Amino acid sequence: MHGVLLDLDGVVYVGHEPVPGAGSAVDWLDREGVPYLFLTNTSSRPRQAVVDRLASMGVVVPPERILTPAVAALSWLQTRGVGRPALFVPEATAGDLAATDPLPPGAESGAGAVVVGDLGQGWDFPTLNRAFRLLMDDARPPLVALGMTRYWRAEDGLRLDAGAFVRALEFATGRRAVVLGKPAEAFYRAAVDELGLTGGDVAMVGDDIRSDVAGAQAAGLTGVLVRTGKFTPTDLTGDVSPDAVLGSLADLPAWWREATAG
Repeated sequence: MHGVLLDLDGVVYVGHEPVPGAGSAVDWLDREGVPYLFLTNTSSRPRQAVVDRLASMGVVVPPERILTPAVAALSWLQTRGVGRPALFVPEATAGDLAATDPLPPGAESGAGAVVVGDLGQGWDFPTLNRAFRLLMDDARPPLVALGMTRYWRAEDGLRLDAGAFVRALEFATGRRAVVLGKPAEAFYRAAVDELGLTGGDVAMVGDDIRSDVAGAQAAGLTGVLVRTGKFTPTDLTGDVSPDAVLGSLADLPAWWREATAG
């Protein structure tokens, strides 16, 4: 292996608290010259906010080190000439997509695409139904999902993530979403390409047995599970077998030395 992809929430930090030793592991990657990116399904905050949050925990990285679904979505929309998307994302994240000239809030027609991220408590029936009506418009705009994470662990416990609401819209409309986030193979390929490597050269470290481990393995990467964040012991008894299991990100340097020596 020659490069690493790192999940953020549940791996580098949980809620507002850093995972002990995670910052030191990132410092080790820098010292050793190991190419790495943070690959996250976070759609509740813009990339610069992620950079600032990491800096507050002593992990200083440039924005280019972080690949988010919103960044991938902007590229996807612009490459295809799709404008006027309806954004179902937090206001701060919408700034990353401002160049696409989004529809005004409340509009129920005219969307070039319907982009769904993690709205958190912003979801209610009228909001979800507006997304449904936009998708059912005669123009049949594409449904773009900023990741398909099922849930995440906050300070107060588990919370639903964007994937649950995307699945509801897929079921209601009978259509499939374009997924620009984990576990989509295209998202992993984009990250690997950014590192200038191939899938077999890269390990993905995450706390989600489905999005992080199974998704990475399907794209040809090594899937490494950490016992932090949303990890539960039942993750080790299902149909997905991680290539390695670490206590936390702090164990990455020791595992890496052993794995690469072997």
